[in-house]
Amino acid sequence: AQREAVGRQVISSWSQLLAYCRIGMAHEGREQFRVLFLDVRNQLLADRVLGTGTIDQAPVYPREVAKQALSHNAAAVILVHNHPSGDTRPSAADIAITKAVVAALAPLSIQVHDHLIIGARGESSFKALGLL
Repeated sequence: AQREAVGRQVISSWSQLLAYCRIGMAHEGREQFRVLFLDVRNQLLADRVLGTGTIDQAPVYPREVAKQALSHNAAAVILVHNHPSGDTRPSAADIAITKAVVAALAPLSIQVHDHLIIGARGESSFKALGLL
């Protein structure tokens, strides 16, 4: 699925984006923080796991997101992480790291399109929740 998605407009369809993310992480037993790097036409340049953690947290560093975005020549990113518990409500830490990544990427003119939380039974979108 990942090979087929590279070079396609991943965010042109909400259902395609969610299906892509669910396949990769909905049933993981540990939290993963991934970043989808997009070009100016919103085509997927790369999908990278930038943090793997425990059952309830995964480290991510805004500097590393910025570094990877620049190395892929990305115009935009979509942040994605899973909650193995299945509860897709954003935590205070989720909200804080999103704000930190947005702040790190803004001076570089790299847009954060969304931050998705994927669970076995659903998902949450920071954009839809008004958190982005």
